[in-house]
Amino acid sequence: MDNTKNQHKKRGLISYANGKSLEEINGTVEVPRGKGFFRTLFAYSGPGALVAVGYMDPGNWSTSITGGQSFQYTLMTTILISSLIAMLLQYMAAKLGIVSQMDLAQATRARTGKALGVILWIMTELAIMATDIAEVIGAAIALNLLFHIPLIPAVFITVLDVFVLLLLTKIGFRKIEAIVACLILVILFVFAYQVALSNPDWAGVFGGLVPSAKAISQSPTVGGITPLTGTLGIIGATVMPHNLYLHSAISQTRKTDHNDLESIRQTVRFTTWDSNIQLSLAFIVNSLLLIMGVAVFKTGAVQDSSFFGLYDALNNTSMLSNPVLIAVAKSGILSTLFAVALLASGQNSTITGTLTGQVIMEGFVHMKMPLWARRLITRILSVLPVLACVAMTTGETTVQQHNALNLLMENSQVFLAFALPFSMLPLLMMTNSEVEMGEFKNRLLVKIFGWISVLGLTFLNLYNLPSTYEGFGIWSKGLSDTLAYISIVIIICLLIWTCVELYRGNKRFAAEGKGFAQKEQMMAEED
Repeated sequence: MDNTKNQHKKRGLISYANGKSLEEINGTVEVPRGKGFFRTLFAYSGPGALVAVGYMDPGNWSTSITGGQSFQYTLMTTILISSLIAMLLQYMAAKLGIVSQMDLAQATRARTGKALGVILWIMTELAIMATDIAEVIGAAIALNLLFHIPLIPAVFITVLDVFVLLLLTKIGFRKIEAIVACLILVILFVFAYQVALSNPDWAGVFGGLVPSAKAISQSPTVGGITPLTGTLGIIGATVMPHNLYLHSAISQTRKTDHNDLESIRQTVRFTTWDSNIQLSLAFIVNSLLLIMGVAVFKTGAVQDSSFFGLYDALNNTSMLSNPVLIAVAKSGILSTLFAVALLASGQNSTITGTLTGQVIMEGFVHMKMPLWARRLITRILSVLPVLACVAMTTGETTVQQHNALNLLMENSQVFLAFALPFSMLPLLMMTNSEVEMGEFKNRLLVKIFGWISVLGLTFLNLYNLPSTYEGFGIWSKGLSDTLAYISIVIIICLLIWTCVELYRGNKRFAAEGKGFAQKEQMMAEED
């Protein structure tokens, strides 16, 4: 692929695209050279915030709170390990984008055939829509709770966020980063405030961070889940495939001289700092959610872990754990703040989901459309199952309707299990390659932890598929397991196909002198 040219053959809203990733914002943000650490870090700060949003979206909330309710602080170690894996993978994704000047989708497509590119595109689109369903549900419920808008109109209102996106595209990418960072701080404040009022057992919190076999135990069973189930749920809700594509694209927004090794080193170094700082905030938010489950509510008090159930629990003084929380809850501020955080989380994900959709469409199938059109189509497709779910449960009790929405959100996450290995494995293989990365290839320790993370997450996602299929409640246990095992075989075959094509593509790149190693050698000779 030629990264220096971008040809566009317009056909209505869709045009051909085979140029720089997110061309409109690529290399548009000025950064200082030779200035102080904090001034330089500030200039590079922003992309990490957009990535961190995916690690604290509404899909994470119920899993973390339920984990705390059921197993106290045992699963704190799961949140910590998930966050460390996320930092490792996001570091690789950002580095790939900066060094190769291609995002993950472009780099994968450049080494694979058209057929596989289309399959990977469809799979990743489904994963993005799955996360969008969680955002639609979260935003609609937040509107219902804050403004008493009925659910069906509230779902339709979420489609209008396309106009918010239109406005944001006019104000510049740096301002978008600032808005996202502010919304993250709102979410952090809300949960920090509620946890501070609950006066948790901090010794238990820090003790829970120590890795323990209890976190992957298959007993005890509390509320229908085991510690292992809770761990799989948290991991599944934390590591998102679309974040890897997004980070490999937006890491290229900083102006970098790609003919100067020192400029590339600076961009990699400070982008990594930005990513790790923002993901540390995401770790804190997810930890606060689990602590809420333990300390804000009485043990076992929350039977309904849907957004409605959590909102009601924050209003119900009989469910809260201490007199301070009960006094504040009487004012309604706890539940209102929860709904505000839910709305902020949904709006954040609107921005990142749309950008990621554009990245994978351009990268895998070389098609491009305006961001507003892209957002409108994705959101309408995501709204349809939510509307169907609400319409089908209108005659049932409120609790049944809430449970149906919660089940839809949880079941839609199965697409993440499909898509995750196909983003992680190519990322690891390409960043391990000296041909592709030159001096920026993964060091031995990063390779070891990378393979452990990728193989471990892939195994856990596939291991959990049978129980996920059973959770749909559509088929018998036998048929559910059969379908799950067929899916696992298909995924493994596709993974082998992907690895073979990537290996051949890397060999071809080496023979043609296309990787960064060749360019690095030429720069060294010029010096």
